[in-house]
Amino acid sequence: MAVPSPHSGFLSEVLPRIRQDARVAGVAVAGSIAGGHPDEYSDVDLIVVVEDEAFDPVMRERLALIGSWTDLVAGFTGEHVGEPRLIITLVGPPLLHVDFTFVRVRDVAERDADPDILWDRDGRLAAALADRPPAAPPLDLQWIEDRFWIWVHYGATKLGRGELFEVIGFLAYLRETVLGPLAARRAGAAPRGVRHLETLAPAEARDLRSTVCGHDRTDAGRALLACVGLYRRWLDDTGAAVERRRHAEELAVRYLHDILARQS
Repeated sequence: MAVPSPHSGFLSEVLPRIRQDARVAGVAVAGSIAGGHPDEYSDVDLIVVVEDEAFDPVMRERLALIGSWTDLVAGFTGEHVGEPRLIITLVGPPLLHVDFTFVRVRDVAERDADPDILWDRDGRLAAALADRPPAAPPLDLQWIEDRFWIWVHYGATKLGRGELFEVIGFLAYLRETVLGPLAARRAGAAPRGVRHLETLAPAEARDLRSTVCGHDRTDAGRALLACVGLYRRWLDDTGAAVERRRHAEELAVRYLHDILARQS
């Protein structure tokens, strides 16, 4: 596992300190390090596996524990990404982004990709991972279709009102939630927003450039239309059995064109 020197230096210092806590059953690393393609800009995604009965006390002490393991600069909990077990931190210097996810022993096998085990107190981590393969949640195309045309109408209302910063943020949301995952799916990769798309799906990443705009109404309208076009084409290409919301599509796209016509 080739790891950049700041990352390897951090791991070599933090692991012996974590191992001193008898409540910790093991430590693993996920993300780009486990995937074998870290670079100097990569995060460190640490999984701290805690004995089941000690989990609640450890959760209450997480920030203090991290501060005893490494030079903690700042940290906060991960509820905003739906993961309350996560502490997102900066450590250092040198500054390094480290995500600490605290997991019960009984839950460690629930994962969407295999981590690399860095330390396993008694072999239970390895046994749990070997017993159950990772299961990445599939991209729910029906969930997207049920929402997409409502989202298009929403974006068009913001454009009509001239709230261009809202439109710019909305376009980023569509790339993160819809188009990026569809692009990754086309490339046979796991859908993770727009992460690594330039590498994983270079052709689709080039297409996505058409959905980026400046603070300009005409440019923003063009980008919204590009989102609609890419979504239609990429969803059609999946060949999946999706119940298309054709009536909503027709009305939302017509509304978008009406907004664009008012601006011309």
